[in-house]
Amino acid sequence: MSTLTALAQLEALASGRAAPVATVRHCHLSDSPLVMVPLKLAGEAAAPLATMLGTDRDAPTLLVVPQPRNRDQRFAYAAELAKAVLDHVESERGATETLEPSKDGEERVRYERAPQIVVPNRGGVGFLRLLGRSTRFRSTEGPWAVDPAVPALGRWLTWFADRNDRPGSSLLLALTETLRLHWATGQSSLEDGNLGALMGWIDPPEGMDGPTAAARAEDPVACPPAGPATDPTFDNEVLAPAIAAYDESGGEPRAEERIRAAVASQLTPTWDLVWRALDLLRALPEGASVPKRWERDRDSFTYFHREFAESPPQAKLDDPVRAARRLHDLERSQESYEAQRAFDDPLVMAEQRLAGQAFGGVVTEAEPTRLDESGKRPKLRPYVRIRTEDPVRLDEGATVVNAARPGLKGRIVEIEDGDVLLELTGGMGRKLTPEPGVVPEPGQRVVFTSRTADSWGAAKFPEREDTPWTHGGPPAEYEPADEDATEVWS
Repeated sequence: MSTLTALAQLEALASGRAAPVATVRHCHLSDSPLVMVPLKLAGEAAAPLATMLGTDRDAPTLLVVPQPRNRDQRFAYAAELAKAVLDHVESERGATETLEPSKDGEERVRYERAPQIVVPNRGGVGFLRLLGRSTRFRSTEGPWAVDPAVPALGRWLTWFADRNDRPGSSLLLALTETLRLHWATGQSSLEDGNLGALMGWIDPPEGMDGPTAAARAEDPVACPPAGPATDPTFDNEVLAPAIAAYDESGGEPRAEERIRAAVASQLTPTWDLVWRALDLLRALPEGASVPKRWERDRDSFTYFHREFAESPPQAKLDDPVRAARRLHDLERSQESYEAQRAFDDPLVMAEQRLAGQAFGGVVTEAEPTRLDESGKRPKLRPYVRIRTEDPVRLDEGATVVNAARPGLKGRIVEIEDGDVLLELTGGMGRKLTPEPGVVPEPGQRVVFTSRTADSWGAAKFPEREDTPWTHGGPPAEYEPADEDATEVWS
């Protein structure tokens, strides 16, 4: 936890209301996201009980499995869910736009839009990941055949869950995590995982403060859990008797309706909470770097959608080279995401300044036309001296960039008694005189940070067939097999 977040939590505790830790919204919000509130059977990791979903807050769809232990009913539910998800995928892709050719001259295209799924919490993401893993290998032929949409659903859910792992991606949002990026409460991070309690601090009902609203949200009768796990009391006193009555009746519609009504009573409050949370997030101005990150999401969606028919289901495990590439890509995305958030948001940059990763102050001296003539050709290397009161925990020689103009790079030459001498090294143009207004002038307030959005270079990994013996040698080509479908739902 950063110092600024700790201070915000103390402020929230003192005021009884969540304190903002961001001035802009750091995620993309679609005009019509697919909201999904899933519930699973207690004691089983991915046995679906019900899902409330839709893009219209006033007209949700409720999918229910009356007997979650019945295989046929599970896959009938999966087929209905698949129809809703695949319809959303197709309706949200829009037309294609042509981009500049890549370095090898190939034409590039990208869909103008992309689908977005919103779930209440991190548990919802985990449920969709397990559901995807449990359905993408299912066979559409033979004695245990499922609807062809079921394995397609599994592949899409797996893709959404994988994109959620990537910092800054907005294709699958867990609301509790998204809200915590923008507000700090006076409760623990564990308690912030409860969407009702978190929203109680951020937007308490009339006549309540944050602690009172959060305490109310912990009462499963007044505010049912946001899933995917259900409340044990509800399971024992309401759900179990309703399922038993359904079994005894042989599946009569009236008994099924009793289960649907019980499940709806648990899902509807969370459904309303999700849309309230989205309203709060929409009220924040979008961060400047959000559209660029959404473009990358659209790139990934376009590639996966266009290759979907020709590629097999995602393998259960990555081979060594693919795993190394994925890890490198995630680490690079994390570094870039943190830098972009700081460039977009002065409150996030303040966290870096308190941590000593950035510093701000007033320019006291500047030599905008200074040249370095030690090499064969003179180079433009202006000096800028900054007076700062921030704790500078960077070493001399460290590379920093200007927060207001990330292309302006510099090197720390000297740090002494609150004075930082910078030698500017890039972002000033190609001439021996800087572009007007680029070099900070005396009296100007500036912020420089060691965080950069492009500090990681391209990774160099061996080709798949060149996997070294230390990592098992070249792996066999993955081919889907009948045994893949034996993976159980739980």
